[in-house]
Amino acid sequence: MTNTAAIIGGGVIGGGWAARFLLNGWDVRVFDPDPEVERKIGEVLANARRSLPSLSDQAMPGEGQLSYHGSIAEAVAGVAYIQESVPERLDIKHSTFAAIATAADGGAIIGSSTSGFKPSELAQGAANAGQIMVCHPFNPVYLLPLIEVVPSAATSEAAVSRCKEILESVGFKPLHIKKEIDAHVADRFLEAVWREALWLVKDDIATTEEIDDAIRFGFGLRWAQMGLFETYRIAGGEAGMAHFIEQFGPALAWPWTKLMDVPELSDDLVKKIADQSDAQSGMYSIRELERIRDTNLVGMMRSLKAQNFGAGAILANHDAEKKATAGEPDLEGLVRTVTRTVPLDWTDYNGHMNEARYLTAFGDATDRLMEIVGCDAEYIASGGSYFTAETHIRHIDEVHAGAAIHIDTQVLLGAGKKMHLFHFMFHADGRLLATGEHMLIHVSLETRRASPPAPHIEAKLAAIAADHAALPVPEGAGRAVGQGR
Repeated sequence: MTNTAAIIGGGVIGGGWAARFLLNGWDVRVFDPDPEVERKIGEVLANARRSLPSLSDQAMPGEGQLSYHGSIAEAVAGVAYIQESVPERLDIKHSTFAAIATAADGGAIIGSSTSGFKPSELAQGAANAGQIMVCHPFNPVYLLPLIEVVPSAATSEAAVSRCKEILESVGFKPLHIKKEIDAHVADRFLEAVWREALWLVKDDIATTEEIDDAIRFGFGLRWAQMGLFETYRIAGGEAGMAHFIEQFGPALAWPWTKLMDVPELSDDLVKKIADQSDAQSGMYSIRELERIRDTNLVGMMRSLKAQNFGAGAILANHDAEKKATAGEPDLEGLVRTVTRTVPLDWTDYNGHMNEARYLTAFGDATDRLMEIVGCDAEYIASGGSYFTAETHIRHIDEVHAGAAIHIDTQVLLGAGKKMHLFHFMFHADGRLLATGEHMLIHVSLETRRASPPAPHIEAKLAAIAADHAALPVPEGAGRAVGQGR
């Protein structure tokens, strides 16, 4: 089987699944009888293409092929992974799984996006019950990494492992829930908060906007990186979780919440909530709100990635895997040191990449060249590295968020303690966007003074420099600031 996924149901969630697989290089087949399905998935894909590549510091794989099919059987035949995202009605899901079973490969993983049904309920009466499991995502599916994976008793460990392997390969964080329960894990928390929020609105304690502010300006920021228990562990001080429970545990007996009850969703209450919600965010269209959401998520998740923490650790690991599979660069001619997409948070008030990010990109290119010659993390830990002594960047053309760029590097000098590099930043369409010239000096991290590099590094760098000596001297090399072109 090739890397092909079938998406059954092309709504918001199904479209997000299609985008996640497609942008990670999988071919995607879609079945949905809705005559508007191509438009709807096209809009989700537009948002995903804008935001998903911004999470990565490695090049995205080539986008897969997207196709639409007239039947479930046609969509699922021979594919490796099938994701059901039809309406949350058990009768519809049963008929969908029955149709899938007639044509699906016996080794295919069949996941359901259900937020509430147990896998044993989904697979009831199915001939291929062992293939069916809950794979519950969170919106937007193309950005948020969590997937709740819930197998039934009929599902083999091998099938669960294969499912997790596939999901991890497209950047998800599978949470393997080993015991069935209605609504799984995460949605049970969300429902508890939702119930309490409904009461707060009904009783005129807070508006929809005030409740959202309590979350997004307070504990929501803590939860985004540490979750519930780790947050409370810190709240316990040096004595940790035991002290927290001792101090705050008795409050659980107080009648603070109404979590075991829910107000009647009368027409008046529904109108009250809807009116407050419209006043809160009605100035934006849904597509605009999605883009605002995506931009904020990218910024937070990239910040977490810089700390290798929480959801950011998933992104960092996914980048590392992509980098490892890319293999060694071709050292014939200029060396390709960076291939990536310009992230959403790299732009300034003019709408193009800001000056600091040019230096970031060229710094990444320098770091990659250092790795290639052997000055990697292990070598630096042993006490040697290169320090940048001088930098000159020329800004030649505009580049905007979402642009695919690459950097090719020429070694002008690689002898003794010196490494002189010239970087060319190109747009995917071939336009030269900028150049960066860097002089670096090898330094002993113990003395913080210039020192000769290790022999294997000096030899590798000198060999590349010798090959590059046959290349033309770059236009702009050695230029001074303000020098005429």
